[in-house]
Amino acid sequence: MAARVEKIFTSLDIGSSKISAMIAGRTDNGELTVLGTGHHASKGVKRGYIADTETTETDVRAAVEQAERIAGTNIDDVWVSFSAGGLQSMLTSVETELGGHRIEQDDIDLLLDAGRNSIDPKGKMVLHAQPALYTLDGLNGVKKPKGLHADRLGVDIHVILAEASPVRNIEMSVRGAHLNVRSIVASPIAVGNACLSTEERELGVALVEMGAEVTNVSLFAGGMLVGLTTLPYGAADITDDIASSFGLRRAQAERIKCFYGSATTSPRDNHDVINQGLDDNGEAGDEDGRITRAQLIAVIRQRLDHLIGEIGRSLKELGFTGPVGRQVVLTGGGAELKGIADYAQSALGRTVRIGRPSGLSALPEAHSGPAFAGLAGLALYASQEPVDLRYMARSHQNVHKYGGSAVIGRLMSAIRGNF
Repeated sequence: MAARVEKIFTSLDIGSSKISAMIAGRTDNGELTVLGTGHHASKGVKRGYIADTETTETDVRAAVEQAERIAGTNIDDVWVSFSAGGLQSMLTSVETELGGHRIEQDDIDLLLDAGRNSIDPKGKMVLHAQPALYTLDGLNGVKKPKGLHADRLGVDIHVILAEASPVRNIEMSVRGAHLNVRSIVASPIAVGNACLSTEERELGVALVEMGAEVTNVSLFAGGMLVGLTTLPYGAADITDDIASSFGLRRAQAERIKCFYGSATTSPRDNHDVINQGLDDNGEAGDEDGRITRAQLIAVIRQRLDHLIGEIGRSLKELGFTGPVGRQVVLTGGGAELKGIADYAQSALGRTVRIGRPSGLSALPEAHSGPAFAGLAGLALYASQEPVDLRYMARSHQNVHKYGGSAVIGRLMSAIRGNF
């Protein structure tokens, strides 16, 4: 008997080069299966920010309608990714007196409510406010305190902040496409769900998402995102360099990069000749002009040297400075460039692997690469139905808020322990 779909989740990844949609269903056996996917060129987004609302609305609708046709269903609510700059990760912590009694759900709810009230957004919008780990009488790292006895119960709350205007512009564009925004999710959280194992997130790992025009560098430790930064560079900059260096249109440059581009060199590169006039099928056309593969790779490497150098500096600033061998996971459309993992591993001096989405069944091969990791991660994140303190009913209880230095100190101890 075929598994029955109990609930549907739709993810929408609005990028600078493409807008992708995925409709996934959770079956009665707990499996998340892909029902339909769609994507469309993104013409109204620049460096992760909405630059043309009307164009973005049209592109969003086109991607979603394609996914709806394949899935054979219509959807109303979507989970949307946000990858532009201005994202900030922080922890806030609160604690309450229990007097040694058994912890009930009401105690946890009251503590979480107090935690929500303790968040200081510092002029930004709260994108996520989720309980991370609990503390019982000073014992850190408790995941499920219900049913235990304690004199004091505390919780660390993981908060993601974002600039308000870019988030509102994305929400406005999606609603303009006649869709309800269920939630806007920070891209590193979504991608981490698809590409990182639970153990990697616990022990510590760096996640680098190379998009078309934006690269997100994030750090995971203790099971959560503990630091992130955004670089205004991406794979589209490599395409532009190729186009300007050899006098090509962007579409031609993109095809040449995909067919012949590489981050690593070989002795044959000086002998492999590329016809610049590739048609839409990647076959040689009649246009004049030939270059060697070595010339192409030289242009690619020049941009990569700059981008990987910026990534290395970001990792150092985030505190990712432990012994050589700690892992970096590279994903996003830029991670599909041939040889980039070997190149990044040599340049960063750390183990690098390519992150591909996992955890979904019936994922189309065309959407199983690193370029669609954010889309798949959004569906996985939505299916977990995470707790967000912003949507909890309010209540009241006396609590103690930790000073910022205490929270930061505990976080830094965790990072030093893992890295």
